[in-house]
Order: sequence, then C-alpha cells, then structure tokens
Amino acid sequence: MNDITTQPPLAIVTGATAGLGLETAKGLADAGYRVIVAGRNPEKGKLAYHTVRAHRPGAEVRFELLDLDSLESVRQFAARLRGSETELRLLINNAGIMALPRRERTADGFERQFGVNYLGHFLLTSLLLPMLVAATSSDSKSEPPRVVQLSSLAHRSGRIAFDDLDGGKHYDPWHAYRQSKLAMLLFAQALQKQSDQHGWDILSVAAHPGLSRTALFDAGVKSRALIGQAFKLVMPLISQSAAEGARPTLHAALGDDVRPGDYFGPDGFSETRGAPKRAFRSKAARDRAVEDRLWEVSCKLTGAAWSSDSEKVPPSG
Repeated sequence: MNDITTQPPLAIVTGATAGLGLETAKGLADAGYRVIVAGRNPEKGKLAYHTVRAHRPGAEVRFELLDLDSLESVRQFAARLRGSETELRLLINNAGIMALPRRERTADGFERQFGVNYLGHFLLTSLLLPMLVAATSSDSKSEPPRVVQLSSLAHRSGRIAFDDLDGGKHYDPWHAYRQSKLAMLLFAQALQKQSDQHGWDILSVAAHPGLSRTALFDAGVKSRALIGQAFKLVMPLISQSAAEGARPTLHAALGDDVRPGDYFGPDGFSETRGAPKRAFRSKAARDRAVEDRLWEVSCKLTGAAWSSDSEKVPPSG
C-alpha cells in the first residue's frame, strides 16, 4: 500500500480518456494531484496518460479500468483502489453517455443512460466513501475531501420518472439523458445532507460544462436530425472548447470559495459558456421529497451500503 505521508493527494476522474474528463485530469495534474484516469478503454487510457504527461511533465498519473455499464466492474475498481490506496482527496464523477437513439440496457438491466451516468457513480461513491473519510481523519487541518458530480443544462427540463426509470413504458433519448443529469444534481445535494448527518466531513458539489464541443455532444445531437443540423450552425457562436467546459468542474474541485452543496456552471448567456459561477437549479432539482426518494431507490437498485468503515464495505464479487 502506498505511503500517503510522502505522496501528493489522490484524485480520480471517471471518463477521463477524452473530452471534459481529460481536460479535468490535466487541470488536477497542474494543481499537484496524483490523478487516476478511470475509463473502460485501455488503449484510450494509454493515450490519455501520455497526453497528461505531455501537458504536465512529471505528473503522477495512471489509468485504471472502470466500466460504469457494469456494477461488478465498479466493485472491482473500488476493491483494487482500496487495496492500493488509503486516502482519496477528490472524486470527479464525470463519465457519461448522451441521448442514445434506441433504448439500451446495462449489464445489470438498467436503462443505459441512467445506469452509466448516475447509478454506476452512485455505487462507486459509496464504495470509496471510507477512503474519502480517511482523507479528513488523517489531517484535521486540511480541506474536506470533495466529490463533484457532473450535471448538465439539460437537467432543467428533466424529471425523475420513478414509475419508468428504465424507459420500458416509453423511451425517449433526451428524456433519459435529462433524467440522468437531474439525478446527478440531486445526488450531489443528497450526499452533502448525508455527510452532514453522519459526520463524514465531505464537501459534495456539482458542476456543468455549458455547451462544450466534445465527441459526446456530437454523438448526442445525432439522435435528433433537425436539432443536430441547427446546432451545427449555431454551436460556434454559443459553445466553448472542452478545456473551457472543464473550468466549472475544476473550480468545484479546487476553488477556495466552494460551499457545501454548491453547483457551478459558466457565467455567459444562459450558462452556455464563460467563467465559472454558481449555477441555476430547476424546480425539480429543489424538490427535497424527490431527492430523498431517489436516494432510497438508488440504494436498493445498486446495493450501496454507505458505510464510512472500510471493514463493513461489501467485498467485490
């Protein structure tokens, strides 16, 4: 196990092999963190490793296999981390998929956007909770460890369809995406509340990238041909690069003005681009009854135990 007394703090970024996640990993390396690039493609992971090292020579970065499509892969990832590391200072739940044209299922039978974007991160965070709590316990003078959930502008028109979470009754690509991103914002808020209640001393926040030019966004708009054509015309005027889109996430992770439960996005027109600022939350995101119910349902669906004691965390398999 690594000697934490002689090493920089550890950060994990999911979906960090490209786009916003890769830019976030580069920013954390600049800030002096050891960075784990977590993703499902080892070849892309290797390229991401070299990209971060080229950006920041000497950066301590490594790739770890994590497929959020499978809860077993999440458990295996967490078990490997708990076997090789003791503390975790930053967890950036960034990975996601967007607007799949047809309804697909994860390995565990969940609607794939809800499963990958949200439920996989929900279980992952619960399994890494002991490492996050340990980061505070070992140094009472340090800042609390942070967990950052990636939401989206799309959360504003989202709702949690508790009677049809898997889209079996009616599947719409963008409804499923909006639901998953609303779930991520509700998760950030609920995790802060749980931390306050249980004394975990975790700073739980959320961020969104505005409209950022990434492969994920390009793939998403293809599910709506007319929307895709319109976006091709206006995107240069209202969007920003992946590096600029990562700024709210990095501010949420590193900023010294961040408060418990904060939510950051760009400060430009309709929060589509610009410097980080506190972002707008929809009425649905402020519904505490939905927030509480989603937490309970998510625990049941994933088996998340939420114990800060590493000895009580269920083993992989």
